[in-house]
Formats: sequence, C-alpha cells, structure tokens
Amino acid sequence: MGNERYEKGWGIFEKLTGADGVTELERIHALYPDLANLIISNGFADIYSRPGLNLRERELVTLSSLITQGATEQLPMHVNAALNIGLTPDEIMEIVLQSTVYAGFPKALSAFAVVMDVLEKRTTHSSGADV
Repeated sequence: MGNERYEKGWGIFEKLTGADGVTELERIHALYPDLANLIISNGFADIYSRPGLNLRERELVTLSSLITQGATEQLPMHVNAALNIGLTPDEIMEIVLQSTVYAGFPKALSAFAVVMDVLEKRTTHSSGADV
C-alpha cells in the first residue's frame, strides 16, 4: 500500500488496536482491499490524526457514537482501543452509564455486555492482571 497517507493512518490504527485490530484489518483486506485502504487512509490518516482532539478524546466520542447507534459489532475494537490509549474500565463504564440518558437502556445495556466481555477477555489474556 506504501503511500504516506496510508502509513500515517496505519501507525495510528496499530497504536489504537494492537495485534487484534491488525488481524481484523488483514481479514478485511483479504476480502476487499479497497475497504481496508479506506478505513486506514480516511478514518485514521485523515480523521484520527487531525489536531483539535487527542486519541483519548476521539475514542470517547467514538464509543459514545457507537453506543447511541447500537453498533455493538464495532464496540469491541474501540473498547480495546480506548483501553490501549489509557482510558480506564471505570471511565468506559461511565460512558455506558451516560448513554442510558441519550441512547436508552437497551442500547446502553447491550454496550455494557460488550464492555464486560472485552474486560473479561483482557483479564483472562493477561493472566489475571488488571486491564
């Protein structure tokens, strides 16, 4: 893929998502390379790298948006990304709680289930250490 824009986005994506995100993007790339390129070049090079919000703030917005949309299939990657860049489990739970007011309990509870699953998997993979 080798262009500067893609490389810039790739660095941000890899920092946020780690090996799990890379594996998922490789799956997308194998099926539809143009979509993988768009995710990295547009989403991460053009948007996530902009000044004005840091990565932590961008993940706060992203989690909130995904929860209010009920887009739980995208939540695991972004919960992991949020944890990878320093959000705490308590802060993520506060986002879920805040979402009950604006998205409703069904969407917030669906998000809660995803967050708990991610936290349990991270605890299990780190041999019982804190997430």
